[in-house]
Amino acid sequence: MNIRIILLAFVCGILSFIACKEDVAPLPEFDAFEYSTEDADAGTWKTIHLASPTQVPVPAPAAPGSAEYLAELTALKAQSANPTAEQQELIGHWSTNGVIRWNEIARELVAKYFIFPKPNADGTYPLPSGAKPGEYPLFPLSTPPYAVRAYAYLSAGSYDALVAAWHYKYQYDRKAPSTYDAAIKTHLPVQNVPSYPSEDAVVAGFSRTLLAFMFPNEVAYLNQQAEAHKNSRMWAGLNVQSDIAAGDSLGRAIANIFITRAKGDKMGATLGNQTVWDSITAVHNASGKPVWKSMELPPRPMLAPNFSHVKPWTITSAEVYGTFRLPPPPAVGTPEFKRALDEVLHYSKNATKAEQHIALRWDDGTSTYSPPGHWNYIAESYIHDAHLNPLRASRVFAYMNMAMQDAAICVWDSKYYYFFPRPTNVNPDIKTLLPIPNFPSYPSGHSGFSAAGAAVLGHFFPEHAGHFAGQAREAALSRLYGCIHYRFDSEDGLMLGENVAQRAIGMAQADGGE
Repeated sequence: MNIRIILLAFVCGILSFIACKEDVAPLPEFDAFEYSTEDADAGTWKTIHLASPTQVPVPAPAAPGSAEYLAELTALKAQSANPTAEQQELIGHWSTNGVIRWNEIARELVAKYFIFPKPNADGTYPLPSGAKPGEYPLFPLSTPPYAVRAYAYLSAGSYDALVAAWHYKYQYDRKAPSTYDAAIKTHLPVQNVPSYPSEDAVVAGFSRTLLAFMFPNEVAYLNQQAEAHKNSRMWAGLNVQSDIAAGDSLGRAIANIFITRAKGDKMGATLGNQTVWDSITAVHNASGKPVWKSMELPPRPMLAPNFSHVKPWTITSAEVYGTFRLPPPPAVGTPEFKRALDEVLHYSKNATKAEQHIALRWDDGTSTYSPPGHWNYIAESYIHDAHLNPLRASRVFAYMNMAMQDAAICVWDSKYYYFFPRPTNVNPDIKTLLPIPNFPSYPSGHSGFSAAGAAVLGHFFPEHAGHFAGQAREAALSRLYGCIHYRFDSEDGLMLGENVAQRAIGMAQADGGE
């Protein structure tokens, strides 16, 4: 396929998301940069899931003076001498930081598959099937639980793969090709890190393999992106073929290790089935308390009732059901509850233009990056502006997304443990500004995601911590302004997300990269 068409398809996917969002600016035009740190000791940092940075072996490269390597230098000299306009375009596209670009690709795919299926003629709803991903409804249904898991696997795995890459870089210490042949024309900054294995090829190999597992209908597209990424490094004169091959092989192997984890993390049972839905409903109806009910017609099955059982990253499953389970919300009918309900009714009738704008800005509904994807979007400019190398970029994304996934697991536990009614379940006079999510109210998922994301970003970029915290509070309030949550949903969701994020921050403080 023509390279320009590949790039155009990527850009169009991003623009389709932006068109759906009133207040999300276009993606920044990132410039190439020299890495702000070399991190020569990063091969000793603690990995997240790999047993050690050397779990996947990488063979020694050909020596710089060998005939084999000299032939590679000659080939690279020809490849980078006069790149075509299309090649220059892709050099520029992939020039900044491959970790950021693959995060953007993941967000694009989340938006593409974040679409709820229409009901069948009999009033039931079809569910996507991982065994038949190309049949309607397409697999996956990338709702916020699925989306945050995809972001977490992509970033945590990229981090581990790059720790491994840094280990082998400094073990073998083969410099950039232009170090050995000054006649090689380079079109991007030559980084002060060894070139074997290529960090870009590691990221491309890992990301292509991991995302193909998460989005099986997109294999051809992901292959195109990975090949463009890898080739861009040779057109730019930065890596010889053996640098690329070693990096790609390492990335693929580590992706398969993370895929094995994913296959056993219980995500496959998240959506549940009729028996599960009926059982949950029966238990809560038997309590005699007002409970959540779907407001859709025909009623849609509850979303992801088993997400609380998915394997977390920074906490234990026992802590999900114990340490991090929230206390009960104010009981329906109590004065405290009535005040909260009346406040929702107030915003239903009297929200200001500014409050409505906030609600819409943080909507993050269907065909968007989802709430956790919004925080990945926020993070990327700070990562770029700090000139973080791919390893440090993946480290920020990893701890942020693991924190958001674990916060969401805890949020979903409390949601289905209390099965608390939405404001519209209690007072039909409330007219919402936003679509009503098809799961229980307490606590707010937006608030949990946002507090966790903000806390981790505040750790890595402390000079902006106050701004991130303010954005999290605004995201939480947006659900009240949109009339789909009570204030206590948002406040308790913020508290939960912040508490869970401290575990991720603790891991980051102990991994060797501080």
